[in-house]
Amino acid sequence: MTSFSEMGRVLRRELPGRGSPIPHPDQEETLSAAGRAGFVSRGVVYVLIGILALQVAFGRHEAQADRQGALQTVGSQPFGEVLLWMLVAGFACMALWRASLALLGEGGRKKTGSRILSAGRAVFYAWVCWGTAAFVVRGTKSDSNAKSQDWTATALKLPAGRFLVGAAGLVLAGVGIGIAVRAFQRHFLKKLDTAAMGKRTRQVVTALGVSGNASRGLIFTAAGVFVLVAAKRFDPKQAHGIDATLRSFAHTPAGPWLLAVVAFGLLLFGGFSFASARWRRLS
Repeated sequence: MTSFSEMGRVLRRELPGRGSPIPHPDQEETLSAAGRAGFVSRGVVYVLIGILALQVAFGRHEAQADRQGALQTVGSQPFGEVLLWMLVAGFACMALWRASLALLGEGGRKKTGSRILSAGRAVFYAWVCWGTAAFVVRGTKSDSNAKSQDWTATALKLPAGRFLVGAAGLVLAGVGIGIAVRAFQRHFLKKLDTAAMGKRTRQVVTALGVSGNASRGLIFTAAGVFVLVAAKRFDPKQAHGIDATLRSFAHTPAGPWLLAVVAFGLLLFGGFSFASARWRRLS
């Protein structure tokens, strides 16, 4: 059986004198290209979700403002199936790049927490890749809100299910708050090659990153709160998917205008994803 050390030598070479693993130049270029393709796919999906959410805000209530709705929009275009397979490839590339960060570390750093986070993101994008491929092959249609309720109902039936669901809600809300806080701290700039940007470009990318990530963080936080409510009331129907979470903003005192602002923020996050494909440090 191949040992882990032998597998490691296939994926990386040793830095003379220090034994620090770094990718082979050819492998590094391949992984960087994979990462950039992944960011492009993410950008496409978020731009479309933002557009669909804007349509909901301005009266087109039948629009499905989530990843499924975005895929349906892509599939309805000329050469839609080809475009969808390109998204599948992009998400597969993102999963591969995130997995490489989990194995090798990002930027030479070997922090365990960072690697675990990268591994989690790799699993997530692998799941997104599989779901997108299933949509292309079988034309599978699903409701993100129904899925969230089904998963919550299943979890509530487990021993201490209410506490497990409540913990999941806390984690989801915490992730959302963390995303928003780091957005306002402009933490994302540390991962971008800002030296390669002009002054105006840097200002635009910064605005995209702050507003886009803040909107995404708000959605995660709101979704986490709904899960907490489901746990408290022991009612899986209180759990919301992305589409239902977005629609809930229209029922606040601010009305559909809050939904429009959040939707526009998601569109900007899509733009930030495209900027990341160009200027993200991926090695």
